[in-house]
Amino acid sequence: MAALAALALAGCEGKPPPPAQAKLVPPPQGSTGATAILPADDGQWAMPAKDYASTRYSTLSEINAGNVGKLQVAFTFSTGVNKGHEAAPIVVGNTMYIVTPYPNDLFALDLTKPGAPVKWKYSPKPAPSSQGVACCDVVNRGAVFWNGKVIINTLDGYTVAVSAADGRELWKTKLGDINKGETITMAPLVVKGKVLVGNSGGEFGVRGWITAVDAETGKVAWKAFHTGPDTDVLIGPEFKPFYAMDRGKDLGMTSWPPDAWRIGGGTVWGWISYDPELDLIYYGTGNPGPWNAEQRPGDNKWTSGIFARDPDTGQAKWFYQLSPHDVHDYDGINENLLLEVPVNGRMRKVLARPERNGYLYLLDRATGEVLSADPFSVVNSSFGVDLKTGRIRVNEEKTPRMGKVVRDICPTASGAKDWNPSAFSPQTGLIYIPHVNVCMDWENLQANYISGTPYVGAEVRMKPGPGGHRGVFTAWDPVRRAAVWTIKEDLPLWSGALATAGDVVFYGTMDGWFKAIHARTGQELWRFKTSSGIIGQPVTYRGPDGRQYVAILAGVGGWAGAIVAGDLDPRDPTAALGYVGAVPDLKDKTTAGGALYVFALPKS
Repeated sequence: MAALAALALAGCEGKPPPPAQAKLVPPPQGSTGATAILPADDGQWAMPAKDYASTRYSTLSEINAGNVGKLQVAFTFSTGVNKGHEAAPIVVGNTMYIVTPYPNDLFALDLTKPGAPVKWKYSPKPAPSSQGVACCDVVNRGAVFWNGKVIINTLDGYTVAVSAADGRELWKTKLGDINKGETITMAPLVVKGKVLVGNSGGEFGVRGWITAVDAETGKVAWKAFHTGPDTDVLIGPEFKPFYAMDRGKDLGMTSWPPDAWRIGGGTVWGWISYDPELDLIYYGTGNPGPWNAEQRPGDNKWTSGIFARDPDTGQAKWFYQLSPHDVHDYDGINENLLLEVPVNGRMRKVLARPERNGYLYLLDRATGEVLSADPFSVVNSSFGVDLKTGRIRVNEEKTPRMGKVVRDICPTASGAKDWNPSAFSPQTGLIYIPHVNVCMDWENLQANYISGTPYVGAEVRMKPGPGGHRGVFTAWDPVRRAAVWTIKEDLPLWSGALATAGDVVFYGTMDGWFKAIHARTGQELWRFKTSSGIIGQPVTYRGPDGRQYVAILAGVGGWAGAIVAGDLDPRDPTAALGYVGAVPDLKDKTTAGGALYVFALPKS
């Protein structure tokens, strides 16, 4: 990251110097003992997750638990788009970069001038028809900075690199096909000079994939599908899954009815992490299609699971299926935090994953072995995970059927936690999880595949979970494998979390409150009401003046906020694939919008 700073301050010319050496952060006194290997923090924010370990942790501490209550607005910026703003602002050198939901405009803001005026704007002009095949709002989860370039994805299936200096388009590569229902909503990640991107569209019967694009030229380096024969999935002799259930030839075909894998989902619209020491990327695959699982008997490989791959070749090293034959749309796209955690008396390199099925997994990230899986939310759709076989123990009474409404399934189809990422603090050793407390009623229906149209086969009605509150913010101890404290929120939590060395954690609510809480106790220290509900990812950075700033995009939307962003009828509990049933009152609590808010302490 220090290399990125040097490059940006040099005007983004030439090749960057070698990156700062990442090192293990020793857990301080008062920590749980869990920690992470992190690069030196230069005060910038060049990728949505802050670092390859996906911690979303900053060592900046000027803003701390003792003074965060004095935060004031430093500047704001209207994006001009009234859809769901899920992106993390990117800050490199003297510039902040913001990508909007459709039409995916990219703004560069000059942080050296009062009010941070626009330096340049890049408009990719995605195809308007792509809005019609976006399952759950026309969101975009952010940009990435690399070697003088800002790289974004567009809803209509392109990956684009523009000059960070002036916004010139450098290359533009088509990866998805909206005529098939493919879109791209995820944030790209650059690893070893390759831009990693996956497709969305699991509710349209697409075939999921991840691809690597050369960051200098835009040429495709490799592409791995998540259904089909081993040659398509890039499974070869290096593939060594830990569990027997994930071993066998061409399981991406044989675990499906004939040809069903061709329209079987398994998309990648979430997060990618990278371990430089093991030289592996980690990411999750989405739900199988259709939702009606009775139409696709079998485990439906390689959906709803986690892949470890070689970033140079794409070859799979291991896979673990979190939800074989996923019957509840639990996907598997959530963030993977790469931590070092004491397990049974010795430090283990783990992948920590708060999963949609309601369990906080710790996996050995070299082998894919599940070390533990503990519920962090209300779960009745299963009875835990068998650590010997790796298989989740499904509750048949909560398994949807044709011609029958199965009631009170917890968690809901969006899971105990959806895409919105957690944060980890090596200072406390805790994982900070924004999630939901929502359950559902479900009835399977017959689904018929027509290219580019919804392929679901279910009627779902969501509802508040036990206790009536629909959101929870949990501080989780990965060593004790238990919650340390929780905060109940009225509405589902759909924003990401940010942790800092000042013992402060930030997150936002769907009615527009941006909050700062004490990282050790959960005590609320500060709040600010924004113009629209918050589903974005907070970041913090050191400005050109040397001061620490905190930034968040407000703009309600996404699946949980589609009732507002799409102006849906609150009287229809099945709208937005059932999510309106859980938030029929959201229109009374917030309005559509799109604005950046940046905060700082008063100047001394």
